[in-house]
Amino acid sequence: MATTGIDYPKELNPDQLAAATAPPGPALVLAGAGSGKTRTLTYRVAFLVENGLPPENILLLTFTNKAAREMLERVRNLLPHDISRLWGGTFHSVGNRILRRHAPAVGLEPGFTILDRDDARDLLAACFPAIGVDPKEKRFPKAGAILELLSFSANTTRPLDELLATGYAHLEEFADALSRLADEYRKRKLASNAADYDDLLTLPLDLLRRDPRLARHYQDRWACVLVDEYQDTNRVQADFIDLVASAHRNVTVVGDDAQSIYSWRGANFENILSFPDRYPGSRVYRIELNYRSVPQILSLANASIANNSRQFPKALRSTLAAGVRPHLVATPDADGQARFIAREILSLHSDGTPLREIAVLYRAHAHAIELQMELVRCHIPFVITSGIQFFEQAHVKDVAAYLKTAFNPFDEIAFKRVARLMPGVGDRSAEKLWQRVRGQSEWPEDIAPAKAVKDWRQLRQLIAQLRAQPGPSVPDAISWILDACYRDMLNLKYDNHQQRIDDIQQLQEFSRRFDSVPDLLAQLSLMTGLDASYGGADDGDVLRLSTVHQAKGLEWEAAFVIMLCDGAFPLGRLIDDEAQLEEERRLFYVAVTRAKKRLYLTFPQMRFGRGAAGGDLFQRPSRFLTELPPGLAEPVQIRIPRETAHRGHRHRDAEFDPWDWS
Repeated sequence: MATTGIDYPKELNPDQLAAATAPPGPALVLAGAGSGKTRTLTYRVAFLVENGLPPENILLLTFTNKAAREMLERVRNLLPHDISRLWGGTFHSVGNRILRRHAPAVGLEPGFTILDRDDARDLLAACFPAIGVDPKEKRFPKAGAILELLSFSANTTRPLDELLATGYAHLEEFADALSRLADEYRKRKLASNAADYDDLLTLPLDLLRRDPRLARHYQDRWACVLVDEYQDTNRVQADFIDLVASAHRNVTVVGDDAQSIYSWRGANFENILSFPDRYPGSRVYRIELNYRSVPQILSLANASIANNSRQFPKALRSTLAAGVRPHLVATPDADGQARFIAREILSLHSDGTPLREIAVLYRAHAHAIELQMELVRCHIPFVITSGIQFFEQAHVKDVAAYLKTAFNPFDEIAFKRVARLMPGVGDRSAEKLWQRVRGQSEWPEDIAPAKAVKDWRQLRQLIAQLRAQPGPSVPDAISWILDACYRDMLNLKYDNHQQRIDDIQQLQEFSRRFDSVPDLLAQLSLMTGLDASYGGADDGDVLRLSTVHQAKGLEWEAAFVIMLCDGAFPLGRLIDDEAQLEEERRLFYVAVTRAKKRLYLTFPQMRFGRGAAGGDLFQRPSRFLTELPPGLAEPVQIRIPRETAHRGHRHRDAEFDPWDWS
């Protein structure tokens, strides 16, 4: 190691030091959760510059501009050197810089426009007439859903027809039209001198592949390539790295295979797993010293992720003193889970933990329905990471509108919302239909616009069935709506249609506690009247509710990971796919490692009305709990007082043993 101005052994622990001062050549740095990944990469840049590598010969690739700015600012504070010529930024920003320099080579002018997602969707929608599709046609997939499909195809390099035959089978009937639409969209972008976000990745790679001389220019320039969050790269990003690093093979990628959780948006887990094979002779560095969590939390995290077969084995070690074991909490039902969490949050807060240092994490937003209600009742201020409450989501409000239309024939707003979901029905048509059906128990048959005749008959039949006596149970009413018409509409309108269907099924589960549809609607109205940051304190001291995906990279003093039942976490539709199940376990690992001092793992033991003939059904705890060795968590027995037990609950005054999996 050359003599330098920075005392690297003093500033870095031995694991970080080895990675930051690695000799030239390909290197894979496996940086575990809370291990100081950013610090290591920052000192790696400083080490390279101090040892004679000009900053302009370094390419630093990140996933956020903020990460790049923070790392470069830290390097500036460490060194007296001018690093302004270092290329540092996101993959998209680097792609943009390349395209600005060589725009004509890809059919663009240097002043081309970058389309944001809204602009791209609008341009795609403008292409519909060119392929013979009416933009208002509601039976054809919506522009937003198609754009996400084209984006996934671009980032995974999977042909459109291949995707349609697998994960998008519900769109396969539109294969020919979608292919023509994609071609028209590409032409319109060039004609508009515009590129979308995906073009910023794909066009530079295509350009360098087609022009070996230009590729050699960048390969020579970037003598060292560094990549942050490598486990999140997609196929295009990995191919770009391999191409520009091929001359010098001096590439350092930093990531954690145990935190690879974004395959649904194109991230390719194989990139990090196959790195040593693609770069023979590469060195692998493990940074396993964790500065975030107490040893007891890390022991549980290590034991859990060890069940994955495809991984780079590692074991996080804590720098902190021993704390308390994670709590494993079985509650009678989802209401009991919500009550326990609210009570424990109040206890933590009274003991001095700020609310902003507490988070509740879940696999899907729908899993926090009961908790949101309980937090309101307990006057605990909270904010939801997505910025919108479960009950405020468009698809939940759509289902509520169907129910309101059926059970209140005078609800104008609900009727018009439902009517506008039909093809060919806008505000004016909805008003005309409303004037014909207002207050009527039976609707006329042939009054809808020509494009909506079939849908009107379907809606008319559904409303008649919902209004019939005796009417359906509340959950059956929601099921009828989903099956009669709304599922197909979701499939065509949204790219995340399955998530929205899951939400509605969770609403159906939630509805089992109500004797009538009006009772459910009253509760929904009360909940939708709340702001998403309900009761937020002026000083920002609020509880955080978040999906695990949105919590990655964050940390809290205390974290609750909830609804840990098979079918909820992991999701039921992913359990039979081994690769998907391992990603779900990585997601659980990410959730667990967000907690610094206190971790709560909770699950309800019963779901109401899910068994035979509508009887209650015991749930299996998540396999991510049952596969843990005994002793890693502290079992907590929840006793539900008789006066707070759910109506008709057969286990009043019972104690629940979370280790009794039978």
